[in-house]
Amino acid sequence: MGTSLDAELARTYDRQGYLLIERLFSAADVERVNVAIDQILETPELSSVAELEPDDRESVRRIWSPTKRHPVFAEAAADPRLLDIIEQLIGPNILFHYSKLHMKAARVGSAVEWHQDFSYYPHTNTDLLSAMIYLDDASTENACLHVLPGSHKRGLANHYVDGYFRGKLTGAEAPDPAEAVPLEAPAGSVAFVHCLVQHYSPSNRSEKRRRAFLPTYRAADAYPIYFGPHASHNESGIKLLRGRRSEYARVEQGNWLLPLAQREFGSLFELQEGSHLAGTAKTSGYATAGSYAETVAGRSGEKGRPAAVDAEPCADR
Repeated sequence: MGTSLDAELARTYDRQGYLLIERLFSAADVERVNVAIDQILETPELSSVAELEPDDRESVRRIWSPTKRHPVFAEAAADPRLLDIIEQLIGPNILFHYSKLHMKAARVGSAVEWHQDFSYYPHTNTDLLSAMIYLDDASTENACLHVLPGSHKRGLANHYVDGYFRGKLTGAEAPDPAEAVPLEAPAGSVAFVHCLVQHYSPSNRSEKRRRAFLPTYRAADAYPIYFGPHASHNESGIKLLRGRRSEYARVEQGNWLLPLAQREFGSLFELQEGSHLAGTAKTSGYATAGSYAETVAGRSGEKGRPAAVDAEPCADR
């Protein structure tokens, strides 16, 4: 990218809190990732690799840490096409943070309520972002992501309900849906989303699925300030993708609520729905992500070291 384009991307991201680049990945790239998803799901027990939809136990709503489950995802997360843009947004020293895969199945795809990602994992500064890679065409019909432009400049909102962290914005804290912008785009597009941008996606009641792979990144001088069970497990998978590590933590001034939940929870969905309180949670999610990493490490013969997350950047994608 040229210097003028780089500057324009950075200005747009700074103003809006998000950046949508259409067709950054080719159809062949997208097909390769979708094939990898099918391979992950080739198991007689879906709940062993994914979180299932509560209204349809045959449908998957999220695959945890896909970069640890198939090398294609580790390669995609380190793709230079992503990193070239991310460098313009958070600087030259880039760490891989964690990954997730939203499936948004047709007819039963769960809603994600209004929230800010930063509320789940506060750091010393806010140079963190997600890169949502569209694996299907996304529109309002199949419940695409909706964002509130400029909301990242308002700081961290209150995600508490009845005195405990619930990972969602409610009441006066919740934005007016009429002000939201739907990020509609074809498969292969990427939405780069600031960690403080308020966003949501409605339930998918259409006949079309909407898959999205979400690797997340942070500047090397952004260090976590909360190590609860749903946040600390990410640290073992941190990987330097570009630049160098930082001996210093850059600290932004402010007061940030910590994500102190009433009980441990398995996913954003369970927390927002309240199933972790009702005893109906079906996944172990955040709290036992380390257990899965140990399983992967056991298969690879290296204790404590997830195999796929250390894949080198793929130069031919």
